[in-house]
Amino acid sequence: MDDLLQEFIAETRETLDALSGEIVAWEADPADRGRLDAIFRFVHTVKGSCGFLDLPRLSRLSHAAEDALAAVRDGGRVPDTALVNGVLAIVDRIGAVVEAIAAGVPLDDSDDEALIAALSQVEMPIAAPSPRRMVTAARAAPRSIRLNVDLLDRMMSGMSDMVLARNELARRLRDDVLDPRVEAALDRLSLTVADMRDTVTRTRMQKVDALFAALPRMVRDTAAELGKAVNLRIEGSDVDLDREMIEMMRDPLVHIIRNAIDHGIESPAERRRCGKPPTGQICVTARQSGNQILIEIEDDGAGIDVGRIAAKAVASDLHSAGQVAAMSAADRLNLVFAPGLSSRDTVSTLSGRGVGMDVVRANIEHVGGRIALDNRPGRGLAITIQVPLTLSIMSTIVVAVGRQRFALARQSIEEIVRVRGDQVRIDPVGPVQIATVRGRRLPMLPLGTFLRMGDDAPTTLVIVATRDGDYALGVDDVLDTEEVVVKPAAPAVMATGLYAGQTLPDSGLPMLLLDGGGLAQAAGLRFDRGADVAAAAEVQRATPALLFDDLDGSRRAIPLGAIDRVEKVAPGAIHRSGGQLRLIVGETTMPLHAVSHEALASAAGDATIEVLRLTDGEAECAYAMAGAIEIIPLPADVAPAAGGGAILGVTVWEGQAIEIIDPLALFMATTPTQSEGAAPLCLLDGAGAEWMDRFLRPALEAHGYRCALRLPDGEAADVRLVMDDDASTTTLVSAPVVRLRRDRDGPADPDSIYRYDRSALIAALAGHARRGGR
Repeated sequence: MDDLLQEFIAETRETLDALSGEIVAWEADPADRGRLDAIFRFVHTVKGSCGFLDLPRLSRLSHAAEDALAAVRDGGRVPDTALVNGVLAIVDRIGAVVEAIAAGVPLDDSDDEALIAALSQVEMPIAAPSPRRMVTAARAAPRSIRLNVDLLDRMMSGMSDMVLARNELARRLRDDVLDPRVEAALDRLSLTVADMRDTVTRTRMQKVDALFAALPRMVRDTAAELGKAVNLRIEGSDVDLDREMIEMMRDPLVHIIRNAIDHGIESPAERRRCGKPPTGQICVTARQSGNQILIEIEDDGAGIDVGRIAAKAVASDLHSAGQVAAMSAADRLNLVFAPGLSSRDTVSTLSGRGVGMDVVRANIEHVGGRIALDNRPGRGLAITIQVPLTLSIMSTIVVAVGRQRFALARQSIEEIVRVRGDQVRIDPVGPVQIATVRGRRLPMLPLGTFLRMGDDAPTTLVIVATRDGDYALGVDDVLDTEEVVVKPAAPAVMATGLYAGQTLPDSGLPMLLLDGGGLAQAAGLRFDRGADVAAAAEVQRATPALLFDDLDGSRRAIPLGAIDRVEKVAPGAIHRSGGQLRLIVGETTMPLHAVSHEALASAAGDATIEVLRLTDGEAECAYAMAGAIEIIPLPADVAPAAGGGAILGVTVWEGQAIEIIDPLALFMATTPTQSEGAAPLCLLDGAGAEWMDRFLRPALEAHGYRCALRLPDGEAADVRLVMDDDASTTTLVSAPVVRLRRDRDGPADPDSIYRYDRSALIAALAGHARRGGR
């Protein structure tokens, strides 16, 4: 009997999570017979189970709700607000009783009869359209069993150990001459282990609908309490998310939506004055992007009054007026996350205590997530939460300190820089060390010294973001990026607060996962967000550029805004056509620039060549280089280069002359690929059209023209191309004419162009196209 009771409690809990939202949706659309039947089946199932398990109190409650719903199904009652409130009250009481049974504690039943009486009032039926009936195709019941979460965790742990054992076996076999049959068996084992690892991971996944199910009821009750009308729309409920992540996200999501109703959505009267519908809208959307889940909460309310928030920050002594004035718009908006700050002057049951958004951000960052605000004053606020797909598999950066290896979650890392020169340096300030990264001063924590693994000066800084501020973590090297399975470390290790768990990478060497926030707290780092606001603003105003080593050994820079990405390509992807170097990217090609053809040919002997992919938003080109160094702010003192070309000018960086590449010059040397509708149309006309189509079309299309033997419907030609002795041309086409002659020396028409003189032909077409209005 105990097993049956526990099964009943578990199933009832799951159904209750979704039922409140179904009741609210049914209230909005009383004709939805499908939802009414689902609610009725739930209370009917509860009633039947209570009779079998001898739970008379639950039986009375569910019987009362069943009678009321049956009356609605038969047309005897109207599903008005009073009835819905009564059913919701019964459902809440059933949930409370179930929890009391699970905990083994008594629950007062003195007001059960009042709840039942509220549902027993009979109403006369009214004439109404017969409710639509949901026709559902018969389908087989899904095969499923209920598993304890601890068992799933043990499965994940065992799977991780299996990966480690497989890696150890592979290393031992590589030391000897490997029998092909053994190698084939090892490959099969590797595939099986990988598949099992993925399967075990997916057993922890649930639909994000489990996170959203309780939101409709919460929105309904909160809006009613505040005298507002709010409609909730949910999209993407079929996205999968780790069940532990779902539990971690419940409180932050509820707080954000309560804030949207309380602070964001205006009252119906205020919305009418603003020209908005009286009912506010909240949209909650979930979607997957790679190994991340994006949850967006968007409302059409008033948005955030950034000026009011800034004034509150000054009045609360969180920042001085000068610090707030020097902040960027994004920094002032992020003041909503400051602890103890509230935009309300009065305390209510929902807000005004200054406790909320700072905790929301802390909870989200605790699971490796990020939160971003998109404020639209007067039109609403969109909050985007980005969290990992699962807590058990994490994308990490592997860092080295001496002979030790540690992992660090990639979500917490802003950038990685080498210590060199004046732009990235470490300075002692009393007993602490300060890292200066391009004018930005950060507290620095040397990991080797802090963990007592050596006193060598760090050569690499990892900029770590925490909820309290950013700091520089000094390490010896950054080795790799890797997705790893994470599980708790030994209790004594976790008790230090320095580690977030342990990982088992494919190398087979266990690593500890560093906790960036825990390290900062244990080291006693102090963050003064306002101390360097002016310096940070000055750095933001400077033009950032990528400093790189070019193929000829020179050090150059190019504005960062022109760079789409940096990637490595095989030498075989570079070829020459039409007198120009081109880079093959997938199924397309783009122009490739280099400091010289000789330097590029010399670099082609390497396995890969690094290229800068450049874009202006419409066209693309590439620039070959030897290797990227770092991002720098371009100095204001730039000496213009003589003679133009790809070099914009020369500046001095850390005592060395740096040439600056001009992206405009690179794009000017690139023939942009015009869209089909924007390219000038050239009509190949007359008896010589077939010859022109065969020999001239490729050259004309390479210069951005469209060629046609007849005009497309609704289009006019920009220029018409005919032979000079052709009398059979189309006379109905009103377009400038360019005539071609067959004789190189003696023109039959003095205004004609020799048909093989490509430069003259292109110049003539361009002139006519411009005069044609393009």
